[in-house]
Amino acid sequence: MAQIWAEENKFRKWLEVELAAADVLAEHGEIPAEAARAIRQGARFELQRIEEIEAEVKHDVVAFTTAVAENLGPESRYLHYGLTSNDVVDTAQALRVQSASQLILEGLRKLGAVLQRRALEFKDTVMVGRTHGVHAEPITFGLKLANWYSENSRNLARMERAAEEMAVGKISGAVGTFAHVGPEIETAICRKLGLRPAAISSQVIQRDRHAYYLATLAVVASSLDKIATEIRSLQRTEVREVEEYFGGSQKGSSAMPHKRNPVGCEQISGLARVVRANAQAAFENVALWHERDISHSSVERVILPDSTTLVDYLLDRTCRIVEKLRVYPERMRANLEMTRGLVFSGQLLLDLVAKDVLREDAYLWVQRTAMRAWENGDDFRKLVEADADITRVLSSAEIAASFDLGRQLRHVDAIFVRVFGT
Repeated sequence: MAQIWAEENKFRKWLEVELAAADVLAEHGEIPAEAARAIRQGARFELQRIEEIEAEVKHDVVAFTTAVAENLGPESRYLHYGLTSNDVVDTAQALRVQSASQLILEGLRKLGAVLQRRALEFKDTVMVGRTHGVHAEPITFGLKLANWYSENSRNLARMERAAEEMAVGKISGAVGTFAHVGPEIETAICRKLGLRPAAISSQVIQRDRHAYYLATLAVVASSLDKIATEIRSLQRTEVREVEEYFGGSQKGSSAMPHKRNPVGCEQISGLARVVRANAQAAFENVALWHERDISHSSVERVILPDSTTLVDYLLDRTCRIVEKLRVYPERMRANLEMTRGLVFSGQLLLDLVAKDVLREDAYLWVQRTAMRAWENGDDFRKLVEADADITRVLSSAEIAASFDLGRQLRHVDAIFVRVFGT
């Protein structure tokens, strides 16, 4: 990713656009064929020379074309023929975004594979589900991982669409009117570069595309933040159901030797905020003055390299954390049983309603018993079995069925088929 956004690679992509333009212009008889051949054979640049010229002329594209022209003969007059600066800059940027997108897509696929493997590994590992941070009903850890996998799959599809949105070039001139080269030449140049021509542009490719792309990166980063936040919560000492891998020589604190902190997940959560903030800057770039101003340019020099680099890194970091995540099934089971059966209150309520008890009455009976168990630490099932209202309606066998863990989780396999296929 660093190589994609390196300054020298930027100029290589600019030169790639210039060479494609010269070839196509020659094919259409706009410039001499021998001039295009000479440009392709002799065009080169040195980064230091471009920087020297730019320090004087204060224009990066002029500095680039001047530096390249110094290495050509009289045919240099056909370099950048009929083009404006942004024909080169925007089209070349699309090439770099495509390269960056391929790395991110690769990272999403790799993360998906790891999430699927670990979801299958823990498909039947029982734990408590939590809502509002409070025990709710039983789930499995595999379901949690499968949910992450499904979200990652949606992000993969989103990223493919966003990359496709950005795979456009433009050679339409200073205000998008093709005043100096025709639309057919633009189409041919873009095809040569593996891009589509924008249907219409001003001097720039319209920045709604870039906003959509950065917003997609922000969604991906937010999903990784979600995974990291959940791991951080489950690693808390009083929960301790999962834990980031902690190396033998790793240190968690300069003052407390016992510390094993979720530092990787905290880094993911922190850097995701940067990606989301960059998306806001991309939205601000959509509204430019008339056919173009330059206010977007300086922003994109920061947000495109930073966001793609960060998301690429965050995908790799998340993948490694999930792959080596320590999981403690015994602790999960102990936490599930901590409230001594309260997680089955919803099923008990439904079983009473199924016996023709009014829902309001059934809720009152179950909640009354549940609050006694909650406040006194009593066994909820024993209290239920001693409750005259409930036992008048449900037999011992029916109460036992209300507290059946297998009944709660009987559709796990069906959910996995939905997520992963047969």
